[in-house]
Amino acid sequence: MKKVHAINRRASLKMGSLAVLGLAIPNFSFANKGANRFLKLTENNTVPEHFPNIPPEIIAEVVGKSHFDLDRVKELVDKRPELSRSVWEWRFGDFESAIGAASHVGRRDIALYLMSKGARPTVFTFAMLGHFQVIKAMVESSEGIQEVTGPHGISLLDHAHAGRRMKDTMTHTEIENLDKTIDYLTSLGNAGGEKYIPVSPEEQKKYLGNYKYGDGENEGFTIDINMRKLLSLGPIGGFGGALYKIGENRFTYNGAPSVIITFDIQEGVVKSLKLSDPDVTIIAAKDS
Repeated sequence: MKKVHAINRRASLKMGSLAVLGLAIPNFSFANKGANRFLKLTENNTVPEHFPNIPPEIIAEVVGKSHFDLDRVKELVDKRPELSRSVWEWRFGDFESAIGAASHVGRRDIALYLMSKGARPTVFTFAMLGHFQVIKAMVESSEGIQEVTGPHGISLLDHAHAGRRMKDTMTHTEIENLDKTIDYLTSLGNAGGEKYIPVSPEEQKKYLGNYKYGDGENEGFTIDINMRKLLSLGPIGGFGGALYKIGENRFTYNGAPSVIITFDIQEGVVKSLKLSDPDVTIIAAKDS
């Protein structure tokens, strides 16, 4: 009688995954002195949860660290150069790439490193780097491009101003081109982004606090002040995106036109907020 060697379910799944990916499976026998042999994929012989996608926490870290930590970005991207093109959605369609992060905070060193590894520079990157001729050519060839905002609703002109952050490391020519870029974008009159209603520090105070829409510990929002001194909305106790005022007690999230936050005020006291996007409306009562 012909001897049949059983292949366990995990091995079958692994081979199936590789076949879907179009990878060749070597011709080897699963029988070896009565014991099964498996294609070893990892040290503990398990397939990562998100395989073949890169784990989302790594993508988030690359984009997050690209705001300020060149050394950590290098650790991650040197290992996987494709991470130089990482893109993350913070919330409500606020997409940001690693090079986009470096660009809006003026970290030209991080942006240049990412470009050396294959990152795709954008008009915002060129503005921050002071590539005047590139910016001028793009504006002249693409009508209205100067009005488009980058991650977190940050304007093209603000990206150029951010380029001054590392002025001490720049050559005279680089500084001269950056100044020309800023002057040119300023002269256009509409490269500074949307004009929102200003909110004074005194007015901001009434909105601050936690808002709950459920009984769960994390079912709610925190309204706080961000690093740019703007109101922000995030998960309870977490990082938030900027709120821009567009009407009486009415805001949009990070410049995302489809996301509207309104506050219900009774006798001068904020009672709740309503967050609406095209598919979901949530009312959260002020908890603290």
